[in-house]
Amino acid sequence: MKRRLFPFILTLGILALILPKAACGAQAEKPVTGDTIIVGSIGDASNLIPILATDSASQDIASLVYNGLVKYNKNLKLVGDLAKSWDISPDGLTITFHLRKGVTWQDGKPFTSDDVLFTYKVTIDPKTPTAYAGDFMMVKKVTCPDPYTVVVKYDHPFAPALGSWGAAILPKHLLADTPITKSPLARHPVGTGPYIFDKWVPGEKIVLRANPNYFEGRPYIDRYVYRIIPDMATMFMVLKNGSLDEMGLTPLQYRRQTNTPFFKKNFRKYKYLSFSYTYLGYNLRDPLFKDRRVRQAISYAIDKKEIVKGVLLGLGKVATGPYKPDTWYYNPHVKRYPYNPKKARALLRACGWKLNPKDGLLYKNGRPFEFTVITNQGNNSRMKTAEIIQWRLKMVGIKMKIRTIEWASFISQFINKRRFQAVILGWTTGQDPDLFDIWHSSKIKGNGLNFISYRNREVDRLLEEGRTTFDIEKRKEAYFRFQEILAEDQPYTFLYIPMSLPIISARFHGIKPAPAGISYNFIRWWVPKNLQKYKQ
Repeated sequence: MKRRLFPFILTLGILALILPKAACGAQAEKPVTGDTIIVGSIGDASNLIPILATDSASQDIASLVYNGLVKYNKNLKLVGDLAKSWDISPDGLTITFHLRKGVTWQDGKPFTSDDVLFTYKVTIDPKTPTAYAGDFMMVKKVTCPDPYTVVVKYDHPFAPALGSWGAAILPKHLLADTPITKSPLARHPVGTGPYIFDKWVPGEKIVLRANPNYFEGRPYIDRYVYRIIPDMATMFMVLKNGSLDEMGLTPLQYRRQTNTPFFKKNFRKYKYLSFSYTYLGYNLRDPLFKDRRVRQAISYAIDKKEIVKGVLLGLGKVATGPYKPDTWYYNPHVKRYPYNPKKARALLRACGWKLNPKDGLLYKNGRPFEFTVITNQGNNSRMKTAEIIQWRLKMVGIKMKIRTIEWASFISQFINKRRFQAVILGWTTGQDPDLFDIWHSSKIKGNGLNFISYRNREVDRLLEEGRTTFDIEKRKEAYFRFQEILAEDQPYTFLYIPMSLPIISARFHGIKPAPAGISYNFIRWWVPKNLQKYKQ
């Protein structure tokens, strides 16, 4: 809710913002404390130690429990969080953070520079199975001259340096003496954030309570309940009967099921283009997908406009790569793959696949072209997308099976273990174009985020170049070329950029849409006393 702790996460599920009229008016009342917000999620969390989790459910919770040194404000500008200010040396190689004084961990222990140094060390420790070490590996040295000063030195320019310190700072006193993979904080986190962990009922809910000692002031809403409801239709029914306060709507729910007088009176809807995209990704270790012409053929065989129109009901845009339009690093001139089954068949023939008129399937060396795509349960948009892709691929002679898997198992047993042929998933990306951790070949091993095993030497070089210069034109040149290569290689078939479609009970005040969306100021949402439903 508050912000993303890391630049990208696997999504369960800026900025042309369209505001409901009721959200635009100033609130005359004075904010008060009290009440509970109940938020729906189709997936449960996996691990509440932020550096060990790559899924959105875990990060949603962790973002309310932990803080980084910096954060993005409503206008997507970096501002202080645990750091009240910082100085950057003229050569850009040294950042000196000046920490807030008087901040305490939620168990009462003081927060100091030692916690920052510990977080840095545990993140780069080879024994820590984290996907987020890349940014900190660029650091030459971290020193702490005193309890409230942290000096970070780099050998070379690192463009995302400042933003990388938005990563969650961890409590040294609770983690230093225990291997991080065995720490009880995975199930019972302790941070410096606005909300304190209360309880976790696996598969049912996670409950947080307001931190009365939060350094930015106590949140107005007493409790935050993250309720796990694996089916979107069921979640919508729970919302309608008043047992849920917030969820992300499906396009169908947004367009056709929430325009009644009941919903207009009791809820507020929001719509904005997200910093995310949905894709069909290929396990490049599978022989079926090693030839990029096969991947290009599949991209030509899929009608992406049909998906945006039929699945998203127009509430999204066709994706051409990993970046959203209207950002300075988006390349509008990359190779595109408009629906062209004739071209798809020609590419497949060139790869040795021949159509068998008896069953309508392509064969090569006596084996049919068939594979299984996996996606997570509860995401109807992804399921419908898979069904459309299945139908379109059948038309060119490819048999695609669909398998849905519960979110936690999906990540731990299939994605992390590379047990898949193809996957329909999404990424939520950050405000900096650095995608080193997703696409660099060094991130294939272990639980790295390059789980499709993509290798390209020029991409590696461009990603390294793009993050090691402050010259925005050089960065733009590197990322433009990076997108051109991805467009040629098609390690993903980039499908669409969806609109974020949150709906929130009208009793919540203080919601102020901005370029960052609506959740950046969650701790300042509040409910008038006469509208409060839940007591402590």
